[in-house]
Amino acid sequence: MMFAGLAPVAMAQSTDGEQEPGELQALEVTGSVLKVDVPLAESPRPASVVDREELDDRNVQSLDESFRYRAGVVSGHYGADNDTDWFKVRGFDQSTYQDSLRIYREGYFQWLPEPFGLERVEVLKGPASILYGEAPPGGIINAVSKRPSDEKSGIIELQLGNREHRQLDLDTTGALTDNASYRLVAVYKDREGDLDHTENERYYIAPSVAIDLSDQTRLTVLSSFQRDDAIPVNPFKLPYGTLDDTPYGKVDTSTNLGQPDYDKNERTQAAIGYELEHDVNENWSFLQNLRYNRLDLELRSSYVSYQDPADPRIAVQGLVYREGTTDGLTVDNRFTGHFFTEHTENTVLVGLDYQNLSGEGDQYDNFLDFGMVDMFDPVYGNYTPVTDAQLDDIETDKEQVGLYVQNQLRIVDRWVILASARHDWAETEAKTTAAAGGTTVEKSDDNQWSLSGGLMYLADNGLAPYVSYSESFQPLLATDTDSELYEPLEGKQWEVGVKYAPNWFDGYLSAAAFDLKEKNSLVQDGPQTVQTGEKESQGFELEGNAYLTDDWQVTLAYTYTDAEDKEDDTLNQLPLIPRHRAAFWTDYDLSSWVPGLKVGGGVRYNGESVGHSFAGDTLEVDSFTVADLMARYDFARNWRAQLNVNNITDKEYVASCDYYCYYGESRSVIGSLSYRW
Repeated sequence: MMFAGLAPVAMAQSTDGEQEPGELQALEVTGSVLKVDVPLAESPRPASVVDREELDDRNVQSLDESFRYRAGVVSGHYGADNDTDWFKVRGFDQSTYQDSLRIYREGYFQWLPEPFGLERVEVLKGPASILYGEAPPGGIINAVSKRPSDEKSGIIELQLGNREHRQLDLDTTGALTDNASYRLVAVYKDREGDLDHTENERYYIAPSVAIDLSDQTRLTVLSSFQRDDAIPVNPFKLPYGTLDDTPYGKVDTSTNLGQPDYDKNERTQAAIGYELEHDVNENWSFLQNLRYNRLDLELRSSYVSYQDPADPRIAVQGLVYREGTTDGLTVDNRFTGHFFTEHTENTVLVGLDYQNLSGEGDQYDNFLDFGMVDMFDPVYGNYTPVTDAQLDDIETDKEQVGLYVQNQLRIVDRWVILASARHDWAETEAKTTAAAGGTTVEKSDDNQWSLSGGLMYLADNGLAPYVSYSESFQPLLATDTDSELYEPLEGKQWEVGVKYAPNWFDGYLSAAAFDLKEKNSLVQDGPQTVQTGEKESQGFELEGNAYLTDDWQVTLAYTYTDAEDKEDDTLNQLPLIPRHRAAFWTDYDLSSWVPGLKVGGGVRYNGESVGHSFAGDTLEVDSFTVADLMARYDFARNWRAQLNVNNITDKEYVASCDYYCYYGESRSVIGSLSYRW
């Protein structure tokens, strides 16, 4: 088809937007992944947050770099792709939102949030249909945009690095009038990809304004425009020459096995919307989020399809062609009420949301004979371009209406009881007009209830044990061999855990064990696809962040994931998902010895993983460990220099395999110079 742990802390902010050394505080999320103003430390839901300070410290360049030092999230398993963000949460796919509204990321039509334009990135782990409607069972990634501030501040930053990295950033905010403020964020970025002859040039601008319409009402208008011109990084490689030794050696990690003089990825994405906040009275408040977004895409991406039986050096190439437009209109209306008695506190959430996501355009897929290339000494140009006569015309439309209600009851400041229910009405239609003639229409019409609940105990010593349950559903726009629509995928998760954030300890620690099941999975039964499967992911997560001294901060994460497809007789683990992952980051403020100096570094471990081979065997991928470093120096007045190095040893490794194999990202070196006010 065309469109086919815990982090209950935020850095305390000084007046110029920077983190005060040695200070963490409980995070109260407003209009974000939980949709209510309750500390994550006091909610029986598994979530993690990466704030602006950490994004800056690690100089995050793409959304999927955000959670490298968090538990439960796998990213980078396809290498340094420059046209898609890749995540797996607790072994499953996830949905991506921006400002708590769905962004259209179907098939190759990928909306890419610019990291410099974000205030923080959040993940809600496990089924989340209670708050967000239809979604995969992995969870929700929510990117939160920068907002206007009444306080005048800004930054101008220049970055240079390897792979011809050039970047210029601007972020300025302040008051326009006594009741209005603005923010303007702009980025120019140009960098070569991890593969030879690939690159991406980006222009991004995001103006926003906030107006206090009255003492009870505030309107924030958010807009953005982004243009990417790229030769795409297509990281597909065969096991032959990556995992397997050959008489010709290994295929070089930077070898491009596409057709770079033909490949292109031109994407234009624009959005405008608003957030309207109104305090109805002392108990009730109302928030309406609305956004319209449009994405235009022209993609030609060639890739390795299979090995030529007549010559093991030669790879036969396939081609993906997409040209079209997607439009999205999303709106979320919700009332939040707070009610108190002598011994109880109720936080009530009642909401109604609507999504309309549509797309139209042309597509072409050639898996067998687009072109050929020598994997060990590529010479480009041996391919047959696609013609207009080969293009299929595709139209898709998805509508969803959801009504939800939730109550979080707090009893005698000890017990937290969470109960939620939601009903969704979802309709999806896809119309295909084939180049060879003939039109097919697939429709899906689903009504679904989703339930969620949790129980937590808040002890005086900072321990908060909890148990929770959540559900998800995901309609499938496909039919079986009898032309009957498949049933929606259904996800269900049980979780037990404990969150620890004592008053005497400047940080937090969390541990959780979960059991996540997906029902109605599609599996292969000979040449047919049948809906009899079940996937299950059981695991344990440990996550923490703390200041050990006023100057020394540490972040740690460990994930154990036992995920399997119960109908897969080949693998004993879901492909791409390692059983063990661990990460450790530490930074130290050396201002006591050298004023303005801060250094940090981290280590990321990815355990062994498995995948399918074309021959029906198991591909086994070795574990790997990479290290990152940063150094930051504030000098003169308002000036800052920073250096970030990821994969400091330039380790060559295979990140994952499933039929194809993918090298991990090579060393990245970026230096930056900024002026802040």
